[in-house]
Amino acid sequence: MIPAYPVPDRPEPEPPAVTVVGIGAGGWNGLPETSRALLVDAEVLIGGARHLALLPADCLGERIAWPSPLRPAVRSLLTSHAGRRIAVLASGDPLFYGIGRTLVEELGAGAVRVLPHPSSVSYACARLGWPLEDTEVVTLAGRPTARLAAALHHGRRLLILSADATTPGEVAALLRDRGFGPSRMRVLEQLGGEKERTTAEGTAGNWAHPPGDPLNIVALEIRRALDADRPRLGAGPGLPDAAYEHDGQLTKRHVRAATLGVLAPAPGELLWDIGGGSGSIGIEWMRTHPSCRAVTVERDPVRAERIARNAERLGVPGLCVITGPAPDMLAGLLPPDAVFIGGGLTVPGLLDACWAALPVGGRLVANTVTLESEALLTDAYRRYGGELVKLAVAHAVPVGAFTGWRQAMPVTQWSVEKTLNLAPGVDR
Repeated sequence: MIPAYPVPDRPEPEPPAVTVVGIGAGGWNGLPETSRALLVDAEVLIGGARHLALLPADCLGERIAWPSPLRPAVRSLLTSHAGRRIAVLASGDPLFYGIGRTLVEELGAGAVRVLPHPSSVSYACARLGWPLEDTEVVTLAGRPTARLAAALHHGRRLLILSADATTPGEVAALLRDRGFGPSRMRVLEQLGGEKERTTAEGTAGNWAHPPGDPLNIVALEIRRALDADRPRLGAGPGLPDAAYEHDGQLTKRHVRAATLGVLAPAPGELLWDIGGGSGSIGIEWMRTHPSCRAVTVERDPVRAERIARNAERLGVPGLCVITGPAPDMLAGLLPPDAVFIGGGLTVPGLLDACWAALPVGGRLVANTVTLESEALLTDAYRRYGGELVKLAVAHAVPVGAFTGWRQAMPVTQWSVEKTLNLAPGVDR
């Protein structure tokens, strides 16, 4: 299930306004006077144990380390100190993969004042001479290393925000496994502090450096092995079929590319992928942007496990895989921005349930190769409009000493965007 934090039955007391102070590896000495004065004046100081240890003795406020898990405790912790001057410590820029985002989402932007410090990414680009706007950043702090796979493209520069001292070794192993062993790696530690240093350099294929300081960032210059025995994976939809583990239940490459084009994923949107098969539609939806989300519903537990493996392999381990039949398993899911139905169209109530769950402005796309399901899509097209197309693909194959065409099964595709005059249960 897509995680969602519960809404309280009755309003909680308004939490007090807080100031978030960014602090770097340089600690207290690296802070501007404004930030120092605020921390000295604070009655409550909240942060990680490492951050709190950087403060001098003349910061007399009560020191509180964040509990774990952090997110559910934020509002109640701050509310319990209402009426006091509260300062929260964060690494670097609090709104760049930091606690600042959580506080703004929980309290509202008006209740949060942010005093940023240069981020480790800014320091790293300055040390490396890399233009910040051309450098992609992937955080592995609290996230699986597998998500890095979606960002691996020959010639790109990446900065990896490490979880701890073991991250560089894990990154090197993933690069080797995915066919990017020649990639150059550099580990930069304690950026902006007195102990700043570049501790390790080399290629992922020959990486044998021991773990160093846990406060590090990994700089990557991605190079694909010329002899890689795996298909090249681009950034757009339509990955090679060979990129997927499957049992034949796979939306083939050319149809998949056309399907993703009609689904039209946008950053932050959520897809329901019904009848996941091998998970290719949900996976490529999520690969279009790091903030895209997807839930795939697959009734076969063996296929559901295969979907999870494909998602991990292709860099989107956050794909939510639900095992069970649709439409039963759709109850309780967050409303989708788009729905793809790749299987189960003849299940009673499935198409109606997906249409009803879709908000105005949402898109629904359904593919089928059977006459029975095609009849259902023709009826849906008559009621709701949209576009009904037949997708036919033929591949060149040997015919004796010559070459001919082998036709794949044609795919009927219905696509539609819900508009105001097509509310749930209302025909055109």
